[in-house]
Amino acid sequence: MSECIFCKIIKNEISSRKIYEDEHIIAFLDLTQVTPGHTLVLPKKHVADIFEYDEELASIVFSRIPKIARAIKESDSTIEGMNIVNNNGTVAYQSVFHSHIHLIPRYTKQDNFSIVFGDNSNRHTAKELDHIVTLIKEKMEV
Repeated sequence: MSECIFCKIIKNEISSRKIYEDEHIIAFLDLTQVTPGHTLVLPKKHVADIFEYDEELASIVFSRIPKIARAIKESDSTIEGMNIVNNNGTVAYQSVFHSHIHLIPRYTKQDNFSIVFGDNSNRHTAKELDHIVTLIKEKMEV
């Protein structure tokens, strides 16, 4: 992916503020710094989104998240929590199509980040929810 900005960072064609790197993944500070310490974790293998992961890649990438998250939290005693966000597809606000996970330290509820979940619990009947479960289970790989 010669035009992928994250592939260029991985190849050191573009500089970044790396906080972790091994043969499979890289983690560096996000340029936007939604909150101080906002970090991106991504596989070195180019995959567009979570839908392109196989079990091995998922195991490798997601096994590093706790270690990196703990290091970020321990780096600043004022960090009270962390959002871990992975956007997949344009409709889900993905803007760089090389899979990446955002680790966003949270200092207060008034910092510059929010996620709001609407309550749609009354929009679907039990029968509709059971149908959704059936459709998803039919697509699960054993």
